[in-house]
Amino acid sequence: MICKKTVDEDQGGRRLDDAVALLFDGLSKSEVRRIIDRGGCSVNSAMVRVASRTVKQGDVVEVGVMEPGRFRELVLPPEALLYEDGDLIAVNKPAGVNTQRTPYQLKGTLEFWVSEYFRQHGIIEPARVIHRLDRGTSGVMVFPKHKRAAAWLSARFHDGLADKRYIALVSGRPAQETWQVDGAIGKLGTSRYGIMTGGRTALTDFRLLATADGGSLVEARPLTGRTHQIRVHLEASGLPIIGDATYGGAPAERMMLHCVHLSFMDEKGVEISLTAPPDRAFEACMRNMLCTEVTLW
Repeated sequence: MICKKTVDEDQGGRRLDDAVALLFDGLSKSEVRRIIDRGGCSVNSAMVRVASRTVKQGDVVEVGVMEPGRFRELVLPPEALLYEDGDLIAVNKPAGVNTQRTPYQLKGTLEFWVSEYFRQHGIIEPARVIHRLDRGTSGVMVFPKHKRAAAWLSARFHDGLADKRYIALVSGRPAQETWQVDGAIGKLGTSRYGIMTGGRTALTDFRLLATADGGSLVEARPLTGRTHQIRVHLEASGLPIIGDATYGGAPAERMMLHCVHLSFMDEKGVEISLTAPPDRAFEACMRNMLCTEVTLW
């Protein structure tokens, strides 16, 4: 829930944490400090993470109040760092983690983890988000270490020169071994998209990797980069992703969509090829559904 109020004469001149606790009924000062610390508070549309900052009359304060228990610190094991050179790092993003800051938080996102990693290694640069994975999607993500790398990486994704391969566990069995979905995507609601006239062009190649009575494992290669593209195109194919409640998927511990491979040419024309193993929940679901081991890459 996003709450927004304007500082009046009574709160003007106070510390931010004191003012917010007075402005919003039901928020204790300790909870306000937690919200500020995780990046869920903004003053005049700018995030503020210093509780002792003074506010003045007329300041517009917004706070993102999360459901109890939802916020979690993001701690990644060493093997989550897939690759590093002088230009970039690659990380295996976990499922259930936001790629970048939201109105509710900065801490606990992959963006924050990367910025802290940079800081700890003496890299005085922000974590620039060049491409995104949905909260429920796991897999390869790359972050540039400096502006020049950000420019050429952005160009690779914008021009379709980054080869992205995903795996998805779906209900049902495709009618063909390979198929392509060419369906323009537009927004249907707050967090739902669909194929529609007037939507943005979206093209995805699919390939069946394995199948059984319980469902199928498919590879998805998005040739464009629309929001929820793979999820929407699989739903349109009659193959909803397991765990994807938004698009009719069967219940599961997590959404079974994982970016397993990403490759592109660096600034010098050398190919960078990155592969990320799926997590235990994905592997367990895959074994139980297919009743066999599958070599992914």
